Amino acid sequence: MRIPITFGFNQVISHGFGIFLFAALVPTMQSTLDINSWHLALAGALTQVSYLVGAMLLGVIGPRLDSAHLLLITGTLTTSLLFTMAWLDNTIIMIFVLTIMAASAAMSWGSIVELVTRYGRADRTATNLSIASSGTAWGYSVNGLIILLIVPLLGWRSGWVAASIFGLVTLLATFSLLKSVRSKAQDQEIDVTFAMGTRQLFKTVFSERTAFLACLILLLVGASTMTFTTWLNTYLAELSLPPALGGYTWGIIGLTGMIAGFFVGKLADKKGHGVALLSIFGVFALGLLVFTYRPAQFVMIAGFGYGMMYFPIWGVIAGWVSKQYSSKATMQINGIGMVAFGLGGALGNVLAGIVYDAAGSLSNVYLLICGLSVVLFVVAIYIFLHDRQSNKPHADSFLQSEI
Repeated sequence: MRIPITFGFNQVISHGFGIFLFAALVPTMQSTLDINSWHLALAGALTQVSYLVGAMLLGVIGPRLDSAHLLLITGTLTTSLLFTMAWLDNTIIMIFVLTIMAASAAMSWGSIVELVTRYGRADRTATNLSIASSGTAWGYSVNGLIILLIVPLLGWRSGWVAASIFGLVTLLATFSLLKSVRSKAQDQEIDVTFAMGTRQLFKTVFSERTAFLACLILLLVGASTMTFTTWLNTYLAELSLPPALGGYTWGIIGLTGMIAGFFVGKLADKKGHGVALLSIFGVFALGLLVFTYRPAQFVMIAGFGYGMMYFPIWGVIAGWVSKQYSSKATMQINGIGMVAFGLGGALGNVLAGIVYDAAGSLSNVYLLICGLSVVLFVVAIYIFLHDRQSNKPHADSFLQSEI
């Protein structure tokens, strides 16, 4: 469990702090800094674009880099920038720093995918990746602790300092882990895995079933989950429901995500990735179905389904891809999948805005999200049935070597 836990802490640093801590601290930062709605919109847009750029770069140039070194570099960069945030007073410079951390977060996760699929046990790939990806949910909880326990006593700057200290400890633990696993790998004479050129990468994504479906799933996940969270509190306010209900729902999402990684990953490794996808997409779709029927009564059920699906899906998909491709190729395909996820989130929110302006209500938006969840469930059925009928290996030069 050392590998997934350590990499999960890296997700706390890169995503939990690097992407989400700013939004969590904004209310307290506004008491001393000039941060308005325009700044928040700019930060959201630029970090999203930066994340996509980081993911695309990872897919194209990632195979030329050593993933262990890349993970340590991104960890060092993010930790340093978290500490820097504590001393900044210029909002525009803060946004620039956040933009760099967003690109770093994308490259950090891609490095984790490659390292887990290369050095981790083959029969625990989905479990390890799902636990690591759930580190983002752990970050939500740590952010909450920072806001509740540290910021009230020492101010918002102390929150960034605490995050950077956490990052330093994680960086040291990661260095120790990588030194250990690479030493063992050399003893076992593990060969360097194959990567794809840029043209071959895009040809693979658009022409091969597993790579295409992996990116399609992440596109649909982005369109449904990002739209769900963006408009949730607005929809609850439209229904005249108490704000606390939204807070409880976010708490359920984070708590569920913290524990979902282990159980969903274990299910994928033991029963197959098709079964895991059917389970999490089924729970997600069911939660949204009852939510669209009775929002007030079932919003927390929808939050539970969201947490069960969103946080482990990254590990399940990467583990599924790794069954047919080498660790470097898996990292590349995962990078394109991250770009697809971001595009899905952007398109989903744009479409939601159009529907909202046309109808004057968000109920149709959540019907649309519910429809996307059903499509995901149908795709999972297809994967489940196909995997049952065929267990033949993928015959190309990018096959995962048995370790």
